[in-house]
Amino acid sequence: MDVHWYPVYTNPRAEKKAFEALEQKRISTYLPLHKQLRQWSDRKKWVDLPLIPSYLFVQISITQMVDVLMCKGVSRFLYFSGKVATIPDRQINQLKLLLANDYELEVVEKIFEPGKTVIVKAGPLQGLRGELISWHSSQKLLVRIDYIAQSILVQVSPAFLEVL
Repeated sequence: MDVHWYPVYTNPRAEKKAFEALEQKRISTYLPLHKQLRQWSDRKKWVDLPLIPSYLFVQISITQMVDVLMCKGVSRFLYFSGKVATIPDRQINQLKLLLANDYELEVVEKIFEPGKTVIVKAGPLQGLRGELISWHSSQKLLVRIDYIAQSILVQVSPAFLEVL
């Protein structure tokens, strides 16, 4: 069986419930979470929030799609040109690498012009590929997530970058 990563759209604010339901069915699932400090009227607390709201990723064969759609919180698969969209393993691995380190990430829906393709040659993000762009008057590394119109920006020292 051919196994691929597929982006799944969830019901609003149901990413964690959908993740748990998929895990209970033993479906390989990835929900990128990041810590954020939230303030209430009486306290502050660090909470884990989805990096990309309303999305999670499943690694399945095409025959398991019905099982995914039957899970609580799952809304639908994403389609591109009439076919179910797949996410390359490389992009999932890049997401995991970005979240494994305490970098300040910014997720944006803006469509960016292509930048210089670079690779991080040293440091905790070594091996990460992306594009060097100018954003809010500073140079940032842009990592695109195909088919979901999301990009992740991270500040990386130019000394760690090598143009490909």
